[in-house]
Amino acid sequence: MPATDDEGLRELLSMDPVAVIGCSSTPGKAAHEIPKYLKRHGYEVIPVNPYADEILGRGAYDSLADVEEDVELVDVFRPSEEVAGIVDQVIERRETRGDVRGLWLQLGITDDEALARAEDADLLAVQDRCMKVEHGRLIG
Repeated sequence: MPATDDEGLRELLSMDPVAVIGCSSTPGKAAHEIPKYLKRHGYEVIPVNPYADEILGRGAYDSLADVEEDVELVDVFRPSEEVAGIVDQVIERRETRGDVRGLWLQLGITDDEALARAEDADLLAVQDRCMKVEHGRLIG
């Protein structure tokens, strides 16, 4: 279902741990600063980046399929054209492991068709929203 209202956003923000696809090891980049903010606010952040060994003091995974821990929310920092493939991975993980409940596409990242497929797979999903901004606005 779409999480376009504050109630849906709050539900997404309650999900933890968070696998961050495209998490960056470069300070100053949104894909580094937002996961760092989430970690500082008590989230378990699981970095997914095939080009990094460690991000935010934690080992990075090459792909979502490689993440050993349970994941409730997948936060995406990748170009919009990669979203369809990422949604396929999220749905596959949900079907095989049963752990992913939500999908968050960060500000500027959109794919209406992929988002609809995520929602059809019973994922709570949002696109084109900043998790840090919404957390600050709704939770503080």
